[in-house]
Amino acid sequence: MCLIIFDWRPDAATGSLLTVAANRDEFFARASAPLDWWTDAPNVLAGRDLVGGGTWLGLSRDGRFAALTNYRDPRAFRRDAPTRGALVADYLTEPAIAPLDYLYRVAEQGAAYNGFNLIAGDLSRRELGWYCNRADTPPCLLPSGVHGISNAVLDTPWPKLVRKRAELAALVERDDAAPLDRLVEIMRDPRVAPDDALPSTGIGLERERALSAAFIDMPDYGTRGTTALRIAAMRASLSVEIVERSDDDGSHALTRQGGYERRFAFDIVS
Repeated sequence: MCLIIFDWRPDAATGSLLTVAANRDEFFARASAPLDWWTDAPNVLAGRDLVGGGTWLGLSRDGRFAALTNYRDPRAFRRDAPTRGALVADYLTEPAIAPLDYLYRVAEQGAAYNGFNLIAGDLSRRELGWYCNRADTPPCLLPSGVHGISNAVLDTPWPKLVRKRAELAALVERDDAAPLDRLVEIMRDPRVAPDDALPSTGIGLERERALSAAFIDMPDYGTRGTTALRIAAMRASLSVEIVERSDDDGSHALTRQGGYERRFAFDIVS
């Protein structure tokens, strides 16, 4: 994932606890599998990186959620670093562990990885944590509110993050049960930021400009899919809805119209 916006309401008695909209940006040549229940870990619902074996965003049947973005720092990139997608997969497949405990365990080995942001949550516990191995702060549990992560630390005000976070805030203020398709539409926005608002991350002006769009479309790299999900509190359970709109029909033949969708819904019993 390269842009995640989310509304977190841990104190909600009913209605939405967590609403997420996220874009996964990746090289088109990197093979991946779409959102589905994993055959080797049947409690995990996620896409899958078929090169590294991990994932960028997923859920478990017992109410855990995790997602990851890369931290953009090309000068520090190491080709021999372990795959970051395993950090999401490990959290979802291991026996239940509190989010903050898991993030502290990851932090002990954080220097071994290229830069990343990792979100780990347990909705049954009403806990959502964040850790970045390039931040000056330790892992922490997040307060309620609307947050965003791109390829810098949490809530860094890059133009696309500021715009999409504000759009999500306005949407959930009007309707915290807005259709997931609306969240997907918000994220598939190709507008680029003006040059004077671009960050400087060491990749050159032309690439900074192209990557400033929420929905990226470059010859070899871009937004491969958009995921929207909502976890809501019911009387004795949590309800989960998730949709993935992808440009990959499962055969890795890209169609930029984004016409390939997968939808899932299930309950988490408290």
